Amino acid sequence: MGKPARSGCPINAAVEAFGDAWSLLVLRDVMFGNRRYFRELLGGSKEGIASNILADRLKRLVNAGLLTREDAGPGRRAAYSLTEASIRLVPVFAQLGEWGLRHRPTTRSLRVRAELLAAGGPELWEEFMSELRTIHLGEPAPERDGPSVMERLAEAYTAEL
Repeated sequence: MGKPARSGCPINAAVEAFGDAWSLLVLRDVMFGNRRYFRELLGGSKEGIASNILADRLKRLVNAGLLTREDAGPGRRAAYSLTEASIRLVPVFAQLGEWGLRHRPTTRSLRVRAELLAAGGPELWEEFMSELRTIHLGEPAPERDGPSVMERLAEAYTAEL
């Protein structure tokens, strides 16, 4: 799981694993955009990540145990999947998004998912993490009434476009 952290401080260890902006944005796009392939991540980046930076961050995230990379055969695209460690970042992303809503300028179309996560709170986050475990880890789908969290997030986003 990569090189050892500079210190035993949990905050430092977390920041070293996923603390740079590009790593967080790659995880965001896999988590909330269900972008699983290099080209999807490159083309879908609102922030315009360069291909060499994306390749580096994907490699770092795999080495840190936050993503897995499917062993694709010749001529096949490799899919990236979240690990349990990265799925457990849902509350962190929800809190980061809520902080951004309150303290930074945002656009309506890009703030709706953060608003939905903030309004849903820990119960919604747990439901979303269960869905991500189904998508990325192959766990059985959770029982639910109505649309999934992923569907609600996508619907809220597309309604604002």
